Amino acid sequence: MSDERVRAWAYLSTVVAGPPHPALTALIDAVGVVEAARAVRERADLPAVLRGVTSARRHLETADQDLATVAALGGRLVTPDDKQWPAWRLLAFSVAANAEDAPPNCAAPLALWVRGGADLTDVTERVVALVGTRVPSSYGNEVATEMAADLAREGTTVVSGAAFGIDAAAHRGALAGGGRTVAVLACGVDVAYPSAHERLLREIAREGLVISEYPPGHVPRRYQFLHRNRVIAGLSDAVVVVEAGRRSGARNTVRWARALARPTLAVPGPVTSATSVGCHQMIRTGEARLVSSTAEVLEETRTLLLPFDATRDARRTDELSGDRQLVYEALPAVDGGTPRQLSEESGVPIGRVRAVLPALELDGFVETDGVAWFRARGGDA
Repeated sequence: MSDERVRAWAYLSTVVAGPPHPALTALIDAVGVVEAARAVRERADLPAVLRGVTSARRHLETADQDLATVAALGGRLVTPDDKQWPAWRLLAFSVAANAEDAPPNCAAPLALWVRGGADLTDVTERVVALVGTRVPSSYGNEVATEMAADLAREGTTVVSGAAFGIDAAAHRGALAGGGRTVAVLACGVDVAYPSAHERLLREIAREGLVISEYPPGHVPRRYQFLHRNRVIAGLSDAVVVVEAGRRSGARNTVRWARALARPTLAVPGPVTSATSVGCHQMIRTGEARLVSSTAEVLEETRTLLLPFDATRDARRTDELSGDRQLVYEALPAVDGGTPRQLSEESGVPIGRVRAVLPALELDGFVETDGVAWFRARGGDA
């Protein structure tokens, strides 16, 4: 990628400083990032819809300084031009944005500022997000730490938001498990927030990655944490909430996970615990599935973590069609059925049922005791 393109991405990242406007993404796709940056900077040939959203920051020419700052930290700017760009994960934003009930700001990051030497694509190959309250109980801390450590030992990256509480426990657990973890920030990767986590963020960058869509020096704002949550969900195979109060910000991450078609999971706690009220409510309403162990988390994400095999779920009965399929499907799973019963159940005339059953028997799908017909053992494998 040329220096001109890198600077264009960095410039636009500074100008939008948050979720990119769909019109900006469309402009980049149409004319390229260099020409899009020029249009924003000079307000020439700029679509009217973008004039307002870029006017306040278009004069900020800090790209070279921002790139130098992140490089000094051992980082870089990763863009859609790079091989490390997690395109297949972020594609979910495009799908969700076209839904009738698409959430606001449903857009993939324009680019990602990355601190740490790990390959972003490699680190995000298998990912589970662990999130929760900033004021957890000792139970919540223990569960988050042990679950993160177990996930790390299984080769799964743990992603969270580097906040106090469950986030910090998740990061520390993954590091203790000898694995990698990713911290997604609501500020620049050179800003330690909270400041008490400066050392933790250094450790995360050494073993995994610290990432943000905000340029270096950008300080956190309340609304940016909600924007940050969509990135956590988008990079993950599943989102697990360990403890959450009724109004916990972790529920925002869950809503993003559901919008992006990610499994949403919640760990139950004591029924008397205020820090688990949110988890219990999500489980009760079907917003999240209950999990109580790392094995259950991996079970819920197995279809995303395993290589796709088109023949893995194929069954012999997939070759059946027409009357043969209707008659076979009419057979009870355990007990047998007479031709008349099968005719009534399937809607196939009884004469045709009597003709189909011997053919199914010859192919090994059914058996008979002379009166009733049964599914052959292993016939639907």
